[in-house]
Parts: sequence; C-alpha cells; structure tokens
Amino acid sequence: MSPLRTPNRFLLIGGRGWIASHLDTLLTASHKNVLSTTVRMEDRPAMEAVFDNFNPTRVICCAGFTGRPNVDQCEEKKQETAMCNVTGLLMLAHLCWERGVHLSVMATGCIYTSTYTPDRTQLLSRPFTEDDPANFNGSFYSRTKAHVEEIMRHTYPDVLILRVRMPISDDLHPRSFVTKITKYEHVVNIPNSNSILHDLLPVAIAMSEQEEVGVYNFTNPGAISHNEVLSLYQQIVDPAYSWKNFTLEEQAKVIKADRSNCELDCTKLMALVKEYQGMGVDVEVPEIHEAYRRCFGSGGWCDVKP
Repeated sequence: MSPLRTPNRFLLIGGRGWIASHLDTLLTASHKNVLSTTVRMEDRPAMEAVFDNFNPTRVICCAGFTGRPNVDQCEEKKQETAMCNVTGLLMLAHLCWERGVHLSVMATGCIYTSTYTPDRTQLLSRPFTEDDPANFNGSFYSRTKAHVEEIMRHTYPDVLILRVRMPISDDLHPRSFVTKITKYEHVVNIPNSNSILHDLLPVAIAMSEQEEVGVYNFTNPGAISHNEVLSLYQQIVDPAYSWKNFTLEEQAKVIKADRSNCELDCTKLMALVKEYQGMGVDVEVPEIHEAYRRCFGSGGWCDVKP
C-alpha cells in the first residue's frame, strides 16, 4: 500500500448521479475535502479547469451512460454510449495519469454470463475472477464496458477498477435494483451477484485513500436469486407484495438487449476488507443474503407502506 498523501482532496465525477451522491454524503460526513462535478469526461478543457481549480489528490468516477430507463437505450444511442463509456473514461484516465492523481472507476461486472441449470435457478459454472476474460456481449452497454476495462488495465495500471453489479441502496432510489424490479409486472428468477452500496462504498473510499490499483469484483459475497430478493422484501418490508415470474425467453420478447447474469468471485476484495479491519478501518461486507436483510431493515425501506 502507498503512504497516504495529505491533504486528501476527493473529486467525484458524475456529481448528479446516485452513487456519487452517496459517496459525497459519506465523504462530507467524515469531514473530507470533496467536490462533485457534472462536467462531462469527454470535455477535456472543462475537466482540466476543474482539476486546476480544485487540485484533487483522488478522483472517483461514477459517471457513465447506462441508458434511460435501462440499457436498452444504449442500443439506440451507440455513439453517445461509446463517447461517454469509452472515449470519456479514457480521457479522464489519461488526465489523471498526466497529473499523478489516483483514479477509482465505478465500473461494472455485467461483462460475464454464467452457466445455469436448465431452469436457471442454480449456478453450474464457477464464479468469475478478476482475471477471467469477458464472455458476455449481449448488449452494447456491456461491450463498451468490457472493451474499455481491457484497454485501461493494460494502459493505465495505476487505476482502480471496481466492478459493481445490480447495486442496491436503502434510499428507494429509482436506479436501485430492488426499486426497479418491485415495479416490474414480471421478473426472471436467476442467481446473481449484487452490490449493497451501504456496505461497499466505505470500502471504495478506503481503497481510494490507500491508492489501491487493479481490478476488483465489487460485490457482496455469494449470489442471490430475484425470487430470494423479493421474498426478503415481502417478509421484511411489504407483506402484501406479490410478483410473477417469466422465463428468459419471455423476457427477450420485451427487451432490446440481453442482460448479463453471473456470479463474481470476490475473494480478492474480502481479503482486502479483512486487512483493512486489522488496520482499524470501520468496514464490513456481509454475505449477500444477510446484507439484504440489513438493508431492508434500515433507511427508506422502513417507511414503505403496505
């Protein structure tokens, strides 16, 4: 680990975004010097001006084109998707490299597809590690993310890449995975890795402060199916809630792009969390089922009315 440089000055890219807003809250509460910006990564002169004015020592990038209301829009706006997810991110990485500023990227683990039993309820393939090559190209969004990660890890080795999957928060945000699926008429039932932001964002801040580099699968340990998630939601939050399942084949008829379904191996991350705990850093990343129980028992979920 690198010795800490002082003072720490955090620049958050994608300042109006959901994850950036959570990081801003955590950093501010810890009395960190933080600036959130909405300047687009591909706007080099404007981004240089932000760097000149704020002089960050750490940058955390939460920006990216994911489409609205979902990644299907990326199929229609390929130029915008590529400009932000590839060109913009590489431009930001180069700017940080030129200035010797540590960069953390909130990336995605949606670059893999696991093998499942015929009913898709049980995993057959092993969880993917950080060194496994991407094997999912069912959406343009995922292709851009897989390609830019491959370029960055071999061009800018001092960058930290955090692979988030199906992020969840306790604030009922519309971008949160559970908030989304509770509004769907039908859901598929497939085990996946998920990222509980309440657990993981403090780890991201610690990793930025310690100037960690390389790729990390940034999820809670284990995999959880959609039905398990919704059963916990029904049990803890809303006993009156109900849902219906449909198959991947039925889902394919109502979406434009395929969806990644996979489990990531977070052994590397959990070893680092244990190391941080030994250093006295207040971080904990519970197994995904327990993490959901805690998440549903806190925050905005407590105010959901049946």
